[in-house]
Amino acid sequence: MHTLDLVVIVGYLVLMPVLGVLIAGRQRSSADYFVGGRNLPWWAVCFSVVATETSTLTVISVPTVAYLGSFTYLQLAIGYLIGRIVVAFVLLPRYYAGNLVSAYAFLGKRFGRGLQGTASVTFMVTRLLADGVRLFATSIPVKLLLDALGMNIAYWQIILGLSLFTVVYTYLGGIKAVIWVDVIQMTVYVGGGVAAVGLLANELPGDWFGDAMEAGRLQLLDFGSNILTNQYAFITAVVGGAIFAMASHGADQLMVQRLLACRDVKDSQKALIASGVIVFLQFALFLLIGAMLWSFYGGADPAALGLGTNDELFPSFIIQEFPPGLAGLMIAGILAAAMSTLSSSLNSLSTSTVSDLYQRFTRRPLSDATMLRHGKVWTIIWALVFVGFASMFTATSNPVVELGLSIASYTYGALLGAFALGLLVRRARQSDAVVAFLTTIVVVLFVVTFVRLPGDDGEPSPLAFPWFAPLGVAITLLVGWLMSLRGPRPEAVSPELPPRRTGPGASGQPTGTTAEAAEEPAEETTEKRKGEPDPVG
Repeated sequence: MHTLDLVVIVGYLVLMPVLGVLIAGRQRSSADYFVGGRNLPWWAVCFSVVATETSTLTVISVPTVAYLGSFTYLQLAIGYLIGRIVVAFVLLPRYYAGNLVSAYAFLGKRFGRGLQGTASVTFMVTRLLADGVRLFATSIPVKLLLDALGMNIAYWQIILGLSLFTVVYTYLGGIKAVIWVDVIQMTVYVGGGVAAVGLLANELPGDWFGDAMEAGRLQLLDFGSNILTNQYAFITAVVGGAIFAMASHGADQLMVQRLLACRDVKDSQKALIASGVIVFLQFALFLLIGAMLWSFYGGADPAALGLGTNDELFPSFIIQEFPPGLAGLMIAGILAAAMSTLSSSLNSLSTSTVSDLYQRFTRRPLSDATMLRHGKVWTIIWALVFVGFASMFTATSNPVVELGLSIASYTYGALLGAFALGLLVRRARQSDAVVAFLTTIVVVLFVVTFVRLPGDDGEPSPLAFPWFAPLGVAITLLVGWLMSLRGPRPEAVSPELPPRRTGPGASGQPTGTTAEAAEEPAEETTEKRKGEPDPVG
């Protein structure tokens, strides 16, 4: 590594948080901190969604997928786009109609705070595990860089440093700082990917494309594999990817919070659908890099190249082959990508903690200033917890992108199934939904751990991870519907509105984080708020 690279990396890491805080400005209310005052442009939210969901894993691990396999991973992106379109027109209008800041506030309005709290806790555990994988993925190129400089730094120490750095602008700038930093860092690492393609094109022989095609590295569609055990079989990738995207972008607070920061539902829909198109193109870019690296290294096994893990492949190429300055900028972009993912998780976790748990269980009103203070305090607490979770993933033989996706799939089916149950089974009560939710998680974990099916080679193989979410949705709907038959049919409920009940929402008041008065009559709640700052929806 050149000295210029180190200067670029350090300068970039210092500059990004500063720019994020300056652009975001002062956070005067909880609405500013949690949803950016609902006044962010749709294109910025779109870029933030893309950067948050694919960032480090895309840059580091997707090239490895193509290097070891083919382009069939891109079939998932087809499903992701389909799932986003469904969310844009089914769930987003309901979130905006309820003026919510948390996806799980919808469940609270439909069923009650018991299910809202259950879903929120599940989201927190899932986010810590899945984004712990992402944070570990980012520590890979950092460790390679430090090793090249003769510095023996452990993965957990790198994770701790990145976490502390990220807390600064997340704490000070809230969701606005997170989104604007996402916009900048996505531009940087995508630009680095384009630069990598250009460098590789100059180094490869003229017939590399034909060789890669003949070797199957450019295969896009897979109709011949076992759809139950091969995650890249066409039906598995498209159907599983669509339902996975419906859960990740419609029932996961990490993404929903960004979409709720748009000015209105139409802007939110544009941001969500456009993000699906960009994700497809971005996956194609980094898969192309993987195929080109396969030709560059002659298809050698990563271990034969002296690499500790398969996912060190592209970071190693960056360090060894990129010109001075550009290598540092690319690694800085990878670091910033991970910081954006971590900052996104910290902000959404603090939002869910305050809006879904703290106020629901304390049952007392909080001033807007108190809510803002609690949001910032929980940002710091979750950052400390994150370090421990991320340190759990310091060794894996599979590309970390697959590990991250499979972890999220364990609970996404139950989360999306709970939303579907509320919309489709009108007679379902909270107890029905809670039992169905918990049953789904147990069954999915049992299937993941113990169930094995005949694979393409005839050997026992686990169920492909894209099926975890569809399986979870089916179980939740089936169990919830059966449970709902045990009692009399309740009063019909419109899927657009919560059931009639006292407290926030019964009189049209925003309910995203003001459910603390759930036991009070609507008129009394309205009266108590006179003269107080308008709490965040």
